[in-house]
Amino acid sequence: MNIGSKITELRKTKGWSQAELAGEINVSRVIIGRYERNEAVPSIDIAKKMADIFGISLDYLVGEGKNAKFDKKTLQIIEDIEALEPDTKDKLYFLVNAVIRDYKTRKAHSS
Repeated sequence: MNIGSKITELRKTKGWSQAELAGEINVSRVIIGRYERNEAVPSIDIAKKMADIFGISLDYLVGEGKNAKFDKKTLQIIEDIEALEPDTKDKLYFLVNAVIRDYKTRKAHSS
């Protein structure tokens, strides 16, 4: 998915018009339309403002980097887990792996 499509999708998820998004990041509605049609690319400053108001990472917005598929909430959880003591992390990994295994098993049996 290109950056214009992502901006459109994120804007619609918020229920905003192009004019409302433009107001949030202090640009014109016309430029939002150009971004969404991939006729222009937002500057780094504007892309950062968009990422912040949508609660996503810049990687996610531009679709590049190892964190491109994660939103800010997921990235924050990963950072918080990394700060835990090793024993606590092991317990958390055990629990998460059990939930994922059960999900995959249910999904495989429902197909």
